[in-house]
Amino acid sequence: MRYPVSEWVGKSLDRIYMKMHIKLEEDEVVQSITVKIVAVRPLTASVREIQLAPIGEASLPSFEAGAHIRISLPDGDTRAYSLIEFAAIPEAPDHYQIAVQLEADSKGGSAFMHGLSVGDEIAISAPKNDFPLVGYTPVMLLAGGIGVTPMISMAATLVAAGRNFEFHYAARNADVIAYRDELTGVCGDALHVHFDDDPATALKLDKLLGQITEEQHLYVCGPRGMIDAAKAIAEAAGIDAQRVHFELFDTPAQAEGDAPFEVELSSSGEVFTVQPGQTIIEVLEEGGVDVMYDCQRGDCGICRCDVISGTPDHRDVVLSESERAAGNVMQICVSRSKSPRLVLDL
Repeated sequence: MRYPVSEWVGKSLDRIYMKMHIKLEEDEVVQSITVKIVAVRPLTASVREIQLAPIGEASLPSFEAGAHIRISLPDGDTRAYSLIEFAAIPEAPDHYQIAVQLEADSKGGSAFMHGLSVGDEIAISAPKNDFPLVGYTPVMLLAGGIGVTPMISMAATLVAAGRNFEFHYAARNADVIAYRDELTGVCGDALHVHFDDDPATALKLDKLLGQITEEQHLYVCGPRGMIDAAKAIAEAAGIDAQRVHFELFDTPAQAEGDAPFEVELSSSGEVFTVQPGQTIIEVLEEGGVDVMYDCQRGDCGICRCDVISGTPDHRDVVLSESERAAGNVMQICVSRSKSPRLVLDL
């Protein structure tokens, strides 16, 4: 894709800025903090709460509602977990609190976290926030399952600020819901609990999102299916995309039938083959290509890339339905190709 000189310069400067920004954030992860496990308690059969405290008398960095930390795993990888606070967030926290759901198909993250005991030491990153509250506009919080964790600090922040909000928390049934009593104590009548097995309370997304006012912002965190459905309904209802915020911590699993495909870079003509189980970013980086990315989950939008030819297989939660249908942009951290080759504007 070709651009006028002024647009090309602007686009180049934007990319340089984003690379500098991402590099700084990567450096923050490298500069890890060693903490110890000071408390562990089960919340449900598969969810446990873990409290982390600094080594010695030092305090931990403060954070804002919606923030998360990344925890280093033994294999060198990291996992992100939202920070939980049921009251006003202190300027110098003496501990962090997270909740971890044990996944049946865990790739090591949740299994490692569920194997920790009081006294164990782990390395974490400084808090980072990809899911902040935007001012104090009217708010609807929508959580599914363990996606409730970032919403807790949001609700506490809104309560502390004296702001009106509504909090919708959906789960399969009453046995798998975490923090119900604590949230009721914080949110009062603003909390609405939805159980899939109870027709009287089951979440009806169409009806719920149809009640959003013109000024209200929607925050969604939960399973990919919930996020995709909420985005589609909001878009169909004409809700401004700037008022819809979401966060997703998991990455798409390899799909049955995934096949190899080629990626051609328009700037150099280089061609790379992406195998099943690999991402475009992984292959390009192995080939020495410098690419911009952050979350690697398909929810931050930083790795967005123009598609010159070929048909993307979209697996992100960022793009609108119209952008997906047009097929001229894609998120290369998670999406693949339906055609034998993609030509990308890289």
